[in-house]
Amino acid sequence: MGFKLEPTLKSETIGKSEKKGLEKLLKSEINLFGTFFNNKRKEEFYSEIALLLKAGIHLREALELLKTNQNKENLQQFYSQMLDELEAGQSLSEILRIRKEFSEYEQYSVQIGEESGNLVRIVHELATFFVQKNEQRRNLVNALTYPLIILCTAILVVVFMLRMVVPMFEDIFRQNGVELPTITQWIISISNFIKNYGLFILLISALLIILRKTILKIGKLQTKWDYFVLKTPYVGNFIRSVYLAQFTQAMALLTASKVPMLYSIQMVKRMINFSPLQNTLKTMETKMMQGTNLHESFNGNNIFDNKMVSLIKVAEETNQTEFIFEKLNQQYVLEVQQRSKLLATIMEPLIIVIIGIFVGVILVSMYLPMFKLSAVLGG
Repeated sequence: MGFKLEPTLKSETIGKSEKKGLEKLLKSEINLFGTFFNNKRKEEFYSEIALLLKAGIHLREALELLKTNQNKENLQQFYSQMLDELEAGQSLSEILRIRKEFSEYEQYSVQIGEESGNLVRIVHELATFFVQKNEQRRNLVNALTYPLIILCTAILVVVFMLRMVVPMFEDIFRQNGVELPTITQWIISISNFIKNYGLFILLISALLIILRKTILKIGKLQTKWDYFVLKTPYVGNFIRSVYLAQFTQAMALLTASKVPMLYSIQMVKRMINFSPLQNTLKTMETKMMQGTNLHESFNGNNIFDNKMVSLIKVAEETNQTEFIFEKLNQQYVLEVQQRSKLLATIMEPLIIVIIGIFVGVILVSMYLPMFKLSAVLGG
């Protein structure tokens, strides 16, 4: 069965109604770091829709139930608009298409489900996709939270020593005219730098964190940053596994829906926001348009390993593409879980050792002049 795949029409999201009064202000959400309909809400949306449709409830009734269960006014308006469009005769895929909160991958997947009569399965697979995507994010956050707490605490300790302890020793050495070793002079220079520019650096760092997405959009900074992360020891392999898990799951869903392989590659390329993978898929797309087989198009890049290429070749020969992508997805999901645990295990002692070295250098640099000071006082 063939499917008509048309370019996605982009339109601006329907504006939120003006909020008045303190009660509405308290109900409103502040979204500094992305859309209000994030991956967590997409997981809930697709999971609940799949459950209700499987139970035999009509799509309109399902959306009505979702709207009723929302506490946030913007979400209630969001579902109200979807209901109005559904009653106007639009399909679910058409409703998703006019909203920038949903990706082209989601829109086409739902369209294919509607045309093939497999909407319940497609929506369930989309729910599974976002469950795994959110789980991967949680694994990464869990892996980094404790090491980052240790890192921040250790940095505060080092800054406190440089800002408070080092100046005390500096005053003592200056009053007694002690000649300072080179390492002590360096530490005192760093202390003076933090004293003069510490607040400025803190403000700039906070501003960079808040505006990081906007800054990365300038020129090709996002692409350069993605490639830098990919080349980082161990972390690069971890990030690569995360995106390969997303890629294989998306391909498994699309191949199960009988989407042509070339269109599947094009949709996944637009869906996954990771420059090395996008560029690789773009190269694959060009090769396939020139008549290259799928497994041959996987060759010649640093994203896909030989294991994947070999399995894809077997899948083509046996017509088991969907099965192979599902198995690959399971392997990469397991690999992400294992690497996230190992990442936390490695980072914690590594951070302690590095910060310990910094603290040790500061202490040594302060105690070295003490020997000369004792000689001066003894004389």
